[in-house]
Amino acid sequence: MKNVYIHHIQSILNNCLITLKWVVFAILTGTLVGCVSSAFYFLLSYVNIVRQEHSWIIYLLPVAGLVIVGLYHLMHNDNDGGTNLVISAIHSGDRIPLRMAPSIFLSTALTHLFGGSAGREGAALQIGGSIGNALGSLFKFDEKDKHVMIMCGMSAAFSTLFGTPMAAAIFPMEMVSVGVMYYMALVPCVVSSLTAHGVAILFGVSGEVFHIAEVPGFEPLPIILGVVVAIACAFLSIVFCVFLHKVEHFYKKFLKNPYLRIFVGGCLVVLLTVALGTYDYNGAGMHIIEHAVAGNVIPVAFLLKILFTALTLGSGFKGGEIVPTFFVGATFGCLIGQLIGFNPGLCAAIGMIALFCGVTNCPISSLLISFELFGYAGMPYFLLAVAFSYMLSGYSGLYRSQKIMYSKYKTDFINKHTS
Repeated sequence: MKNVYIHHIQSILNNCLITLKWVVFAILTGTLVGCVSSAFYFLLSYVNIVRQEHSWIIYLLPVAGLVIVGLYHLMHNDNDGGTNLVISAIHSGDRIPLRMAPSIFLSTALTHLFGGSAGREGAALQIGGSIGNALGSLFKFDEKDKHVMIMCGMSAAFSTLFGTPMAAAIFPMEMVSVGVMYYMALVPCVVSSLTAHGVAILFGVSGEVFHIAEVPGFEPLPIILGVVVAIACAFLSIVFCVFLHKVEHFYKKFLKNPYLRIFVGGCLVVLLTVALGTYDYNGAGMHIIEHAVAGNVIPVAFLLKILFTALTLGSGFKGGEIVPTFFVGATFGCLIGQLIGFNPGLCAAIGMIALFCGVTNCPISSLLISFELFGYAGMPYFLLAVAFSYMLSGYSGLYRSQKIMYSKYKTDFINKHTS
């Protein structure tokens, strides 16, 4: 009996030491990535102001593209896998070079400065993942612990840039292998996310918060209409992912030279901007999301943002897909709300969350981010939106390295990559 007690005490002490280890390294990762991501936030804010004050700068987008390709070549990142490389590094052990961080840092800033249509969070995941991996290598962690460090870095970067520490803590654990959560990383990712969030607040980085003017009560008709919006967004998520992948494939098939490819892509974005006579679809487009949540939208806005984003990212410009996803979801949801006569602002919020869930296949993160962006008043609508979008969005996804471990329709182990 005495030996049993000794064994339990040793086990508890060992667990405490492991927990302490991860708390220390999560704080270190959150602090470092929080500082770098805060600098990234302020840089992007600055370049977006410059672009808005000097709109002519968009005509230099094709030249900026050449600089980006040259930068990646100079840093020996010609075959950069982006966020897909970060994801595959967690479940298959691919190596993430530290040079990914400065490469994506500078190239995303150039994309935003000259008017490419891209977000920032995809870049943040790459920055955080590469720094986390580098710290794991520095401290001689084994491969499995390095994977946790990568997730810590991703959580910290996402938390800093979006101001959503709950969703940021869960997102890396959920997105890598859909249906299998890496719960071992829960404490490290939570601590890293909250630490980075604290660093962001210290530097004055403000997260995104949207206000829905009025949320109807939990009644049959509003619930049905909300589900209609979610279902429509689930199908749109498939279109969005397939279109982005097809445009990228088309570019690479017919324009094999990366310099020519990105130059042509930049020219197409410039021509489309001039033809439309508006800069609403350049950059991230957060102001359009705010208008949509307020109930105002141009009917074709979601289609144009899909086109601009595909032309930009498919040709080789750098950035993220998440804010464009929010843009498309918010404008599409608002449009449906106007068409069916149901609270366009709430429909914009439902659209954002449903489309995000559809393209990332991350229902828990989607629900958490809905609470952090919109509050809890719309909880029943967001919960239903996430559920229906996850089931009906099929096996498409933004990230081809992401794996769907279990079927969405039966309790079957399928272990397939998203399409």
